[in-house]
Amino acid sequence: MLPQHLWALVSVASTAFCAATPTPRATICNGHAEYCSRSYSNITYIGAHDSFAFSSDPLALARDQEVNITAQLELGVRLLQAQAHMNGDVLHFCHTSCDLFDGGSVLNYLKHVKTFLDSHPNEVLTLLFTNPEGLSPAAVWKPIFDAAGISNLTYVPPSLPVKQSDWPTLGSMLDAGTRVVVFLDSEADGPDPAPFILPEFSMIWETPFSVTNDSFPCSVDRIHGPLATEDHMYLINHSLNKNIIPIGAGVIIPDPLDAPETNSVASILAHVDGCVPLGGDRAPAFVLLDFVNVGAGIQTAEILNGLIPGASGSASATAKGASQTSKAPSRQRRGWQWVVGPVSMMGGDEFRCMCM
Repeated sequence: MLPQHLWALVSVASTAFCAATPTPRATICNGHAEYCSRSYSNITYIGAHDSFAFSSDPLALARDQEVNITAQLELGVRLLQAQAHMNGDVLHFCHTSCDLFDGGSVLNYLKHVKTFLDSHPNEVLTLLFTNPEGLSPAAVWKPIFDAAGISNLTYVPPSLPVKQSDWPTLGSMLDAGTRVVVFLDSEADGPDPAPFILPEFSMIWETPFSVTNDSFPCSVDRIHGPLATEDHMYLINHSLNKNIIPIGAGVIIPDPLDAPETNSVASILAHVDGCVPLGGDRAPAFVLLDFVNVGAGIQTAEILNGLIPGASGSASATAKGASQTSKAPSRQRRGWQWVVGPVSMMGGDEFRCMCM
């Protein structure tokens, strides 16, 4: 047995060793090592529009997806969008109304999300929910997140709003265990906020929705201050609809027949190309799609994120990206071809210790 004074030396040496030993850092983030040093706002994510509204029945005209939440996430979707309505005294995800398409309770939905997060610990996920009835984030929404076990996984910014260039890296979010970003389209900055439920339009602007023009002309459709437009992230609504009764306001339904073309590399890049000048010469943070299992949405995101060295498409864009902690891939116009340059990453070890 060591004398007491030697035990003291061993204890001091152990503490010094731990202080100089870096805590393991995330090395794979959302499936790619390259993303760990990229800021959250400096990556393009594919999103599922009305993610709850899934059905394999082609006669379900109000469906926007063909596969369920888990399947969407397994495909690589990293933004889930949904619209909520009260159904009796329980909050449900419903399409316009719960009579048209009832996707079940928000709690049950979030439990499926939590199961995915538990089995995929290196993923950062964004939840973007619509709150048309103006329900209280603190009194209605937060308790549901608490019950699903997601609240303690959420990212809470040090202050609001967050400029596009001020978001943390994916690696740091994973290291901190704050890997779910929650946005709400209304009331998040109202009189009854919840810290982790963030106001969408003060940090993200969107293109028009319910689009029936397959050329997807780009414009800034919804945005709030005080940040300048170029200091926002942005989302393109790249889902095509058909007006089946073009009388008066018409009747708009999702268009599954054209989904292979709508969700093609060429169509998505053409839409991005029109938006880049409005978005500070950056690619969108989010591309929202119907029928995410159809077409090439995930492949297009990899092009936009610089993972594919070069890819031909129907359009090109200049997207320089901006982040305090990393540089985005350089993308330059060259005829009708995307040319994607290397990713430059910056990082540093963080020294911590958990010793006994």
